Amino acid sequence: MADLIEIKGIKAFGYHGVFESENIAGQDFYVDIFMELDLTRASVTDDVNDTVNYAEITDLVVEEITGERVSLIEKLAARIADRITAAYPQIAQVSITVHKPQAPVSAQVKDISVTIKR
Repeated sequence: MADLIEIKGIKAFGYHGVFESENIAGQDFYVDIFMELDLTRASVTDDVNDTVNYAEITDLVVEEITGERVSLIEKLAARIADRITAAYPQIAQVSITVHKPQAPVSAQVKDISVTIKR
């Protein structure tokens, strides 16, 4: 049985998108992370070295959002997942949701998001 750590609503400003206007104006992106891992040891030792470091993970997400531009949020989500799993091999499964609430679509929408699992 795996335990779960969730980090929701990591916000940063980025320039990702298919359209040139998105690359110029940019927009806010939000990321939710769900990580499955065994937290038995951390719950006994009370030592951050026996779990994942939330501050490092949130910083990593902000670096990806504010970093190199991609066209698709699918790619952005995959880059985040790959970096997290490389840094924390004890994670059994990670789910990354990238929200793009200001996506340029013709209809009014509350949010557009992509979720990937690794």
